[in-house]
Parts: sequence; C-alpha cells; structure tokens
Amino acid sequence: MTLLHDDRLFPADEATRAVARRLYAEVKDLPLICPHGHTDPRWYAENSAFPDPARLFVVPDHYIFRMLYSQGIRLEDLGIPTVDGSAVEEDPRKIWRLFASNYHLFRGTPTRLWLDHALATLFGVTERLSAGNADAIYDTIATRLESDAFRPRALFEQFNIEVIATTESPLDDLAHHAAIRDSGWKGRVVTAYRPDPVVDPEFDGFRDNVRRFGEITDTDVSTFAGYREAHRKRRQFFKSFGATSTDHGHPTARTADLSPVEAEALYARVMAQGQVTPEDAELFRAQMLTEMAALSLEDGLVMQIHPGSQRNHNPGLFARFGRDKGADIPSATNYVRDLKPLLNRFGNERDLTVILFTLDETAYSRELAPMAGHYPCLRLGPAWWFYDSPEGMRRYRELVTETAGFYNTVGFNDDTRAFPSIPARHDVARRVDCAYLAELVVTHRLDEDEAAEVAHDLAYRLAKEAYKL
Repeated sequence: MTLLHDDRLFPADEATRAVARRLYAEVKDLPLICPHGHTDPRWYAENSAFPDPARLFVVPDHYIFRMLYSQGIRLEDLGIPTVDGSAVEEDPRKIWRLFASNYHLFRGTPTRLWLDHALATLFGVTERLSAGNADAIYDTIATRLESDAFRPRALFEQFNIEVIATTESPLDDLAHHAAIRDSGWKGRVVTAYRPDPVVDPEFDGFRDNVRRFGEITDTDVSTFAGYREAHRKRRQFFKSFGATSTDHGHPTARTADLSPVEAEALYARVMAQGQVTPEDAELFRAQMLTEMAALSLEDGLVMQIHPGSQRNHNPGLFARFGRDKGADIPSATNYVRDLKPLLNRFGNERDLTVILFTLDETAYSRELAPMAGHYPCLRLGPAWWFYDSPEGMRRYRELVTETAGFYNTVGFNDDTRAFPSIPARHDVARRVDCAYLAELVVTHRLDEDEAAEVAHDLAYRLAKEAYKL
C-alpha cells in the first residue's frame, strides 16, 4: 500500500498525462522559493527538536483544527492555547488520537494531500492514518523527531528551500532573525513587514501599538507626518534583516489618496480617545495602503495586498483563543473601484510591484486579470487559502491566463504556518500547473518546449524575480 500515487493530480487521458509527466520531471526537484509564509523564525534560530507529532502537525495548523472544530470537536481538546492561559489538553498522544480518529473528515481536501505527502515522504508512513494505527504512526514520527536530521534547519535543507520569508509585526524586535544571522548557518530566512497592528484602527490595542511604534523608532508619532516617518524607519530596519516585501491583510482593497491636511485630520481622529467610527477606520486603512505604495516606490519593498477576509468572524472563539484560529471568512471584494485611488497615483510605475491576492474567485476574470494585464505595477498572487487546492489552482489558471497571461502572475507561495506541509504544497502546485500546461500542448496552443519553460517559470523563476529574492 502507498499513500502517494505517482500520477496524482495528472490528467486521466493517457496522452495528456504523458506530457504532464514529462513537464513535471523537469520541475519537481527545483529549489523551493517561499516568499510569503508564517512559519516561526524561532524554529530556525534555536534549531530545537519539534516536541511531538501533535505540536508538529495539529496545533499550529488552522486548516486542520478548523475542520475538526466544525464537527464539534473542542479546540481545548486539540491543545490549542487559550488567551487567558486556562487549561487545555496537554497530552500530545491524546491530541493525536483524536486527530487520527477523525482523519476521514479530510477526504477530498487539499489538507489530506499535504498530510499524506508529509507522512509518506518525511516519516515513511505507508498506511492511511486512522484510529487503529494512530499510536503506531505517532511512535514512528516521535522517534524520527528525536534525530538531528529532523530538526528545523536539517528539514529546511532536506526540503531544498532556497529562501523562506516569515512575517512579523513592526513591533517585533526581530531577535530570532538576528540569532539566525549570527549563527553562521547558511539557510536563508528573511522577514516581511506586516504593519496591520499599527495601521488598522480596529486592531486590538491600536493606539498603544502606535505609541510603542513611536518609541522603538525614536519618532514623534503625534502627527501623521511623524507616524509616516516611523514606518519609513522601521521598513529600513526590516530590510536590514533581508525583507524584500510588505504584507497587508485588510478587510477590503479600498484605497484613498487624501491631501496632507485631510490625512492629518483623519490621523488625529483615529488616535483620539473614544471609539473610532467604522468609516474612519476603513478610510485610514485605505489611506495607509496608498502611503505604503509610496514608501515601496522609495525603498523597493514589494507590496502584497491580501484583502477580502472578515477576520475573527466567530467572536466567542476569538475571545477565548485569539487571532488566526480558522474563523477568517471570505467576502466579496471590488478591486476595480477600490484600487482606483492608488492606481491613479502609482499604476503606471514600472519600479513598483503590487501583488494582489484574493479570496473572491469571481474577481479573477472580471477584475484582477484585466487589471494585471494592463497596469505595469500589478501582479497576481496565486490562488490563496480557500482556493489553495487542486481545483482552485486549476480554476485560477483558466480564469487568469487568457487575459493576464502567465507572466503577470508570480508563481506559487505556500502561505503556511505548518512547516512539514511546505514541500507538499509546492508539489501540488507544480503538478496542477503541469497538468494544465499539458492540456495546452495536446490542444496545440503551446509547443512542449514552451510549456516546459513556463512550468519552470511558475515553479521557480517568477516568484524569485517578483519578490526580488
């Protein structure tokens, strides 16, 4: 029995499958470019062994525990830490058994593909995980995790990661990145500038965050001009630790281009005591996207915009467990209207790169592909989160390529907190892209040598160049 079929995700038609196999053979062993993600830099800094299978696979991965939670399984029973530090399950074997006994819930999902890939390729598992073999597979993984070959830096090298970007708040001191740099290890781990805590007036503790922001940059943030200067300084600090990009997780893609007087007045309102209005909060976020674009044109950082997620949709869960617990839900996004102020100023700038992601598939062919197919500053990020799946990736290629082509996209990024899933996610993307390209070859829309070049670009070159890595 094997968990992984050699032809998984390839076309059923034999002639097309043969082309897909040849294309995949050319790209399957390329290094991994990971320009955006949420792995913990502490792992690479300290290089400590992962503690157990549950804390390697289950506890950090919202793809896993959100599905289990949807079936009535308590997050406490999965060992997910609470905001107030109250008791949760601490026995990793119990957590693993609960996960294994519900493995059937992941049938047909990309999570199942990633998990099977990691279990098979990293740990030599040949049986499908179940309640019956949970302990045996746990012991297999736990034994291997004791080996130096399974420490974070060794896995980084085994995965053939050329570079990986983590994502940090402007308030982070980047101590772990400093430790990585000073360790002499050759693995390339860079940071990315995620300013949400100090640009979103509805972010918990926003005003205190801004005051702290001023302190750590030694800048007077009592005015908007000073606040903007603090961003300029902090971005330079992040660049000193390898940052090549910023990342913005706003609820919408709305942008604004206020006059200096209007921006100063808005800043005074959002920093004043009392409840900020939703309208001012949205307008401030909108203005800050345009300000970040202006700063990116100055300092060269690539700008990523991840709009369209209603964060922390489940208030009870958020109060008990905090952010990023699987309760961020997609909403419709209007890019044509919302990005217009930013594009009016910067859309024609060839020295600016703005990478757009979406959780709204309906925008692919109607808005995003036509915009990226016109404005020099725009590129399209890969299918993200809920569409980070074989079907979602395929739909993305079909809806985007006819208008924007391949070269107004940026290849693939894995966007994960789950370290073992990184090679699996890249493998899925490479297989899906090769399957799509194979159909273009057999329908005589591409020659096979062209398809091979595109496959290489999608797997490696486009991400490396777009993110200046």
